Amino acid sequence: VPEDSQLVVLPEMFATGFTMSAAEMAEPMSGPTVAWLETEARAKGKVICGSVAVADGERFYNRFVWAAPDGTASYDKRHRFRLVGEHENYAAGKRRLVVSLGDWRICPMICYDLRFPVWFRNRGDYDVLLCVANWPAARRGAWTSLLRARAIENQSYMVGVNIVGVDGNGVAHSGDSAVFSPQGEPLIEAGDVTGVFTVTLDGEQLTEYRDAFPAWQDADAFRLLDEQ
Repeated sequence: VPEDSQLVVLPEMFATGFTMSAAEMAEPMSGPTVAWLETEARAKGKVICGSVAVADGERFYNRFVWAAPDGTASYDKRHRFRLVGEHENYAAGKRRLVVSLGDWRICPMICYDLRFPVWFRNRGDYDVLLCVANWPAARRGAWTSLLRARAIENQSYMVGVNIVGVDGNGVAHSGDSAVFSPQGEPLIEAGDVTGVFTVTLDGEQLTEYRDAFPAWQDADAFRLLDEQ
């Protein structure tokens, strides 16, 4: 990872792979995976983030952990992948998260969340959407299309980080990690290559684009009734 990088993003459930064995694989926030994230963040002076299977009280969560040198924040996946029984093994999150990194406001989501734009509709509170995933190769077209759509409709940068290869359940993943500009233009498209990929986002260009094309001013006002 380049020394001047400020943010390091790891995929969904990077420590275990995408597992429905929550009772056996989940660990508390005081467990070794979160401890590793926090230790590395402090040592390297960077934010390191990704999703972890977490045991919290009597419930399990697919939890995005944002480990910064000065503290940790988290977001629990709201939309659980019904086709593999995630909704039966993990509880749903109830709050969006927006975190700050310098002047950037970043809103994380996890995999299947990407299909549900209402929950992540930009209310003028973020500049970057960040999606960590175990998105199967069978639906790679949807992955790329939805990343681009979320960027365009929210006038924000969209960062998607996915795994590559066949997982322990025999499911193939094509990677296709990518970063899209607010206009939907690809800044990085990793394809099926594994490695470390870096991109620099331009805050001035984002502001200039939003000012020149203020579609956000015509967005529908709404409030989700079950949001806390």
